[in-house]
Amino acid sequence: MTVEQNKFFFQHYGLTQHDLERYLAAALSAGGDYADLYFEYLSSTSLSLDESMVKTASQGISAGCGVRVLSGERTGYAYTDDLSPERILHAARTAALIASGPAKATVAGFQQKPARSLYPVPLPSVDAELTAKVELLMRGDSAARSYDPRIKEVRANYADELRHILVVGSDGTFAEDSQPLARMNVSAIAKAEGSSGRGSSGGGGRVALDFFFGEKTPEYFAREAARQAILQLDAREAPAGEMEVVLGPGWPGVLLHEAVGHGLEADFNRKQTSAFAGLIGKRVASEKCTVVDNGTMPWRRGSLNVDDEGHSTQETVLIENGILKGYLSDKLSAKLMGMADTGNGRRESYEHIPMPRMTNTYMLAGEESPEDIIRSVKHGIYAVNFGGGQVDITNGKFVFSASEAYMIEDGKVTAPIKGATLIGNGPDVLTRVSMVGNDLKLDEGVGTCGKDGQAVPVGVGIPTIKIDRLTVGGTARKDPGGFMQ
Repeated sequence: MTVEQNKFFFQHYGLTQHDLERYLAAALSAGGDYADLYFEYLSSTSLSLDESMVKTASQGISAGCGVRVLSGERTGYAYTDDLSPERILHAARTAALIASGPAKATVAGFQQKPARSLYPVPLPSVDAELTAKVELLMRGDSAARSYDPRIKEVRANYADELRHILVVGSDGTFAEDSQPLARMNVSAIAKAEGSSGRGSSGGGGRVALDFFFGEKTPEYFAREAARQAILQLDAREAPAGEMEVVLGPGWPGVLLHEAVGHGLEADFNRKQTSAFAGLIGKRVASEKCTVVDNGTMPWRRGSLNVDDEGHSTQETVLIENGILKGYLSDKLSAKLMGMADTGNGRRESYEHIPMPRMTNTYMLAGEESPEDIIRSVKHGIYAVNFGGGQVDITNGKFVFSASEAYMIEDGKVTAPIKGATLIGNGPDVLTRVSMVGNDLKLDEGVGTCGKDGQAVPVGVGIPTIKIDRLTVGGTARKDPGGFMQ
């Protein structure tokens, strides 16, 4: 099959099908089971506002190609930011030598899949006027400062990008995609009588600039950040010890992402370094828990038409009614483990190899009402928002700090608290989930996940859930390689 030559890289760089076949042949010249090329062209904008002034503003363009060769369990990878034929061939031969092996594969005819469109954007945010983006930040700054005179510091950030990718493989893989992304964030600091409080709120997704002129405006995020900051001024210190914990819907799903999600990525399980290794078909959670990873949700930050190996994303059930059903895989893990490729091969850029990563990971809604869940708690914590956290993949142990939390006393939400940290074990904590609410909510679209030095956009979500016993107390520190807002 001849690929269509009217797309981005063919137009801008004069690529031809013959070029692609030549590059792949060079990648397989020293032996190998499989080779692929990942072309990327990224345009981006970043703005930050502090003290009611734009402090930094940048716009940039980057382009490059990464060449990967697989030979058994060996991976050879090389990349270039020069898309001339000579440099791509040099990268291909370098990757070939790194992964050289006895196997020999040939280049199959490219097979172009029907295109999917999860995020149709007529005018990507990155192409909108810079003045319109600055105006969003100014509006957020003004709204936060006018919320309460105790708001003393406000920072606002805006970032967008448009990523064009082309993935071709020696097995016939051929996939293109244009991936928009935008997000805005407002943070506020409140001060009064020797105490201070911090708040942060933001949102976005694979959306156009007009997203921020709808329901989720700069004023919406600013007021939420200011509300959180003011709330902390009168918060009391969190109690310590084991107690019942209720997680609110939406962003608290970050705990699920870190404490459970990473442990279900196939590379950790292939290497037997995950606490979930070898447990498929076994009970790993309460029967009330069903967890999925879904890369097909329109407009969501973690969604993709195709992953970074050219495979269509999908909805993958990881845990169903408490039973572990499978892992998130990329091509290499799928082949070595004899499992299906779930379309979760992701990379930060053309400079990085793909690996199994989450997209939008969440727990499905249950049947209980949030009000009944709260009423069932005699003495516990209601965690509404999270800040930093860390997890040890090998044993599932985690520590998370709650940036907004309240006491639950005799079935009622009472005083706000500060300094609450949740300490537990991912595989264990899901077995203690006794109630799952009917109010599933996804985050606002701000999550970035770190793994092995690579950061990719993701989504998280959870309904209100009750954990019968969890350790509360201490002070969490943020893991620079973990989840970031």
